[in-house]
Amino acid sequence: MSRRAVPFFCPYCGEQELEPHGDAGAWYCGSCDRRFTLRFEGLGAA
Repeated sequence: MSRRAVPFFCPYCGEQELEPHGDAGAWYCGSCDRRFTLRFEGLGAA
């Protein structure tokens, strides 16, 4: 799995205190104590 970009802000609280979590592309926010993943679905109509 190649990572092309990283999130700059937490989607829940908007803070920038993010660090990678695990090997599956998950992220951890130290501000709101949440773990999340982001996934790109594609461009245009499915």
